[in-house]
Amino acid sequence: MPTPESYTKKRLREILAQYDGMYSYWPVPSGFGRTTVDCLGCYRGRFFIVETKADKKKPTLKQTIELRDAEAAMGKAFVMAGPKDPAFEDLIAWLDDLRKTVPNDPHLSPDQVNRRPI
Repeated sequence: MPTPESYTKKRLREILAQYDGMYSYWPVPSGFGRTTVDCLGCYRGRFFIVETKADKKKPTLKQTIELRDAEAAMGKAFVMAGPKDPAFEDLIAWLDDLRKTVPNDPHLSPDQVNRRPI
Protein backbone atom coordinates (compact mmCIF):
# COMPACT_ATOMS: atom_id res chain seq x y z
CA MET A 1 0.00 0.00 0.00
CA PRO A 2 1.47 3.37 -1.00
CA THR A 3 2.42 5.82 1.73
CA PRO A 4 1.65 9.55 1.44
CA GLU A 5 5.38 10.20 0.88
CA SER A 6 5.54 7.66 -1.95
CA TYR A 7 3.47 9.96 -4.17
CA THR A 8 6.07 12.70 -3.71
CA LYS A 9 8.88 10.25 -4.55
CA LYS A 10 7.00 9.06 -7.63
CA ARG A 11 6.68 12.59 -8.98
CA LEU A 12 10.37 13.26 -8.29
CA ARG A 13 11.41 10.08 -10.14
CA GLU A 14 9.23 11.06 -13.11
CA ILE A 15 10.84 14.51 -13.30
CA LEU A 16 14.41 13.24 -13.00
CA ALA A 17 13.77 10.64 -15.73
CA GLN A 18 13.19 13.47 -18.23
CA TYR A 19 16.85 14.58 -18.11
CA ASP A 20 19.37 12.62 -20.20
CA GLY A 21 22.59 11.95 -18.32
CA MET A 22 20.92 12.32 -14.91
CA TYR A 23 22.47 10.34 -12.06
CA SER A 24 20.30 9.68 -9.03
CA TYR A 25 20.80 7.40 -6.08
CA TRP A 26 18.04 6.51 -3.65
CA PRO A 27 19.71 5.07 -0.53
CA VAL A 28 17.79 2.50 1.48
CA PRO A 29 18.27 2.98 5.22
CA SER A 30 19.58 -0.16 6.88
CA GLY A 31 20.15 1.04 10.43
CA PHE A 32 23.94 0.98 10.01
CA GLY A 33 26.18 3.96 9.39
CA ARG A 34 25.31 7.50 8.51
CA THR A 35 21.82 8.36 7.30
CA THR A 36 21.08 10.81 4.51
CA VAL A 37 18.18 12.23 2.53
CA ASP A 38 15.95 10.38 0.05
CA CYS A 39 17.74 11.19 -3.21
CA LEU A 40 21.31 12.10 -4.08
CA GLY A 41 21.92 13.25 -7.63
CA CYS A 42 24.24 14.82 -10.13
CA TYR A 43 23.31 16.52 -13.37
CA ARG A 44 25.86 18.04 -15.75
CA GLY A 45 28.48 18.04 -13.01
CA ARG A 46 26.28 19.69 -10.38
CA PHE A 47 25.51 17.82 -7.17
CA PHE A 48 22.06 18.00 -5.58
CA ILE A 49 20.08 16.29 -2.86
CA VAL A 50 16.34 16.00 -2.28
CA GLU A 51 14.35 15.13 0.82
CA THR A 52 10.77 14.06 0.08
CA LYS A 53 7.93 14.33 2.55
CA ALA A 54 4.21 13.82 2.71
CA ASP A 55 2.05 16.97 2.36
CA LYS A 56 3.02 19.73 4.81
CA LYS A 57 5.60 17.59 6.64
CA LYS A 58 9.07 18.94 7.46
CA PRO A 59 12.53 17.34 7.47
CA THR A 60 13.89 15.96 10.73
CA LEU A 61 16.84 17.65 12.44
CA LYS A 62 19.28 15.10 10.93
CA GLN A 63 17.83 15.64 7.45
CA THR A 64 18.03 19.41 7.89
CA ILE A 65 21.72 19.08 8.80
CA GLU A 66 22.32 16.97 5.66
CA LEU A 67 20.58 19.57 3.51
CA ARG A 68 22.59 22.39 5.08
CA ASP A 69 25.90 20.50 4.73
CA ALA A 70 25.26 19.82 1.03
CA GLU A 71 24.64 23.50 0.39
CA ALA A 72 27.75 24.43 2.39
CA ALA A 73 29.70 22.20 -0.02
CA MET A 74 28.23 24.15 -2.98
CA GLY A 75 25.61 21.52 -3.77
CA LYS A 76 21.93 22.28 -4.23
CA ALA A 77 19.35 21.04 -1.71
CA PHE A 78 15.61 20.68 -2.18
CA VAL A 79 12.74 19.64 0.09
CA MET A 80 9.55 18.40 -1.55
CA ALA A 81 6.57 18.23 0.81
CA GLY A 82 3.88 16.57 -1.23
CA PRO A 83 3.49 15.89 -4.96
CA LYS A 84 2.05 19.38 -5.59
CA ASP A 85 4.76 21.27 -3.67
CA PRO A 86 5.89 24.42 -5.57
CA ALA A 87 9.49 23.35 -4.83
CA PHE A 88 9.16 20.93 -7.76
CA GLU A 89 9.00 23.98 -10.04
CA ASP A 90 12.23 25.28 -8.46
CA LEU A 91 13.93 21.95 -9.17
CA ILE A 92 12.69 21.88 -12.76
CA ALA A 93 13.84 25.48 -13.34
CA TRP A 94 17.28 24.67 -11.89
CA LEU A 95 17.67 21.53 -14.03
CA ASP A 96 16.43 23.32 -17.15
CA ASP A 97 18.93 26.11 -16.54
CA LEU A 98 21.73 23.55 -16.30
CA ARG A 99 20.54 21.89 -19.50
CA LYS A 100 20.74 25.27 -21.29
CA THR A 101 24.00 26.56 -19.84
CA VAL A 102 26.24 23.55 -19.11
CA PRO A 103 27.44 21.53 -22.10
CA ASN A 104 26.81 17.80 -21.92
CA ASP A 105 30.34 16.77 -22.88
CA PRO A 106 32.55 15.01 -20.29
CA HIS A 107 35.67 15.71 -22.37
CA LEU A 108 35.64 19.50 -22.06
CA SER A 109 38.39 21.59 -20.54
CA PRO A 110 38.29 22.17 -16.76
CA ASP A 111 35.08 23.64 -15.45
CA GLN A 112 35.77 26.97 -13.72
CA VAL A 113 32.84 26.55 -11.33
CA ASN A 114 33.85 23.13 -10.01
CA ARG A 115 37.59 23.59 -10.62
CA ARG A 116 37.94 20.07 -11.97
CA PRO A 117 37.80 18.43 -15.37
CA ILE A 118 34.32 17.44 -16.44
